[in-house]
Amino acid sequence: MAKKKYEVIHDFKDLQDKDKIYRVGDTYPQPINKKVEEKRLEELLSSSNKLGKPVIKEIE
Repeated sequence: MAKKKYEVIHDFKDLQDKDKIYRVGDTYPQPINKKVEEKRLEELLSSSNKLGKPVIKEIE
């Protein structure tokens, strides 16, 4: 199965990754081969995060 890829749709600071700043259009995560837990991806894909809105989206 191909690894899913994500794009940032709202600027945010990743509080779980040394406060790394992500800007709209960036790929998530940086570096691209970084391991991110499924639970964390679900938070960022939904409104269940501190910003209360999705901050990344899956891309093809």
